Amino acid sequence: MGIILWLIVGGVIGWLASIIMRTDAQQGIFLNIVVGVIGAFIGGLIISGGSINNAPLTLTSFLVSLLGAVVLLGIVNLFRRGSVR
Repeated sequence: MGIILWLIVGGVIGWLASIIMRTDAQQGIFLNIVVGVIGAFIGGLIISGGSINNAPLTLTSFLVSLLGAVVLLGIVNLFRRGSVR
C-alpha cells in the first residue's frame, strides 16, 4: 500500500511541478511520477541533507518534494533548451 501512495503523491508532485515550469503538455503521467519521485529525492538532499522519501507525508515534506521537482525540471530545461523558462 505504501508504494501505491508513493506513486500517487509522486504523480501529483510531478504534475504540479510541470504546471509551474510550463512543461505540462510535454509530459505524460509516467514522466510526472518519475519527476515527482526523483524531485522528492533531490529536495531531500537540498533541504534536509537526506532523502525525503523516508519522511512521513506532511505539508513540509510535500513542499520540499515540490521544490526538488521544480529544480529537476529547471535543470532538464537548462540542458534541453539552453535556458530555464
